[in-house]
Amino acid sequence: MIDNNKSLMQRIRGAGWGAIVLLFAAGVIFWGGFNWALEMTNTEKFCISCHEMEENVFKEYRNTIHYQNRTGVRATCPDCHVPKEWGPKMIRKIKASREVYGKVMGTISTPEKFAAERLRLAQNEWKRMSANNSQECRNCHNYEYFDYSVQGRRSNKMHQTGFAAGQTCIDCHKGIAHSLPPIEQDIGVGRDAVAPEVLHPPLKQQ
Repeated sequence: MIDNNKSLMQRIRGAGWGAIVLLFAAGVIFWGGFNWALEMTNTEKFCISCHEMEENVFKEYRNTIHYQNRTGVRATCPDCHVPKEWGPKMIRKIKASREVYGKVMGTISTPEKFAAERLRLAQNEWKRMSANNSQECRNCHNYEYFDYSVQGRRSNKMHQTGFAAGQTCIDCHKGIAHSLPPIEQDIGVGRDAVAPEVLHPPLKQQ
């Protein structure tokens, strides 16, 4: 009578080395296929395969220095929006699966719908990048290797001040690859010392 309580390893050994080799080969094929599919979704071609991205953010991106510059070095969609490390990459992929729902429901299927959702989408991405210390930016722009002597005076000062204050790239460079959404900004400050405007009475008609 066969012992139903045999461990899995005992059954595999009983099946012989042929079964072990087949299982190993199947594992390699599965892992290779999984990684191939993962990398296929990590390309610019895949990112802009839906018209929502191609007709909105991709058009903006093509007018920035990350798309075309004097060195010919480009930062593509996954370079900025997908972490390179395995764990964070998988977490990002799982969270990004919600975008499939948005695609099916047509959440941003027109420029008008996209404009209405732009601020929310941008804030989500800013929050994500701020939380991971702008890791995707720092894959290329590592401030530890900045040569401040060749930076402009303003950039030099702002970078050193920002890093000393614990800021990260996205805190200042929100509009570096895409247009900024319309946001409320308190630009002016009241000045008590400024004399009030003098109101002239209307001229009397002759």
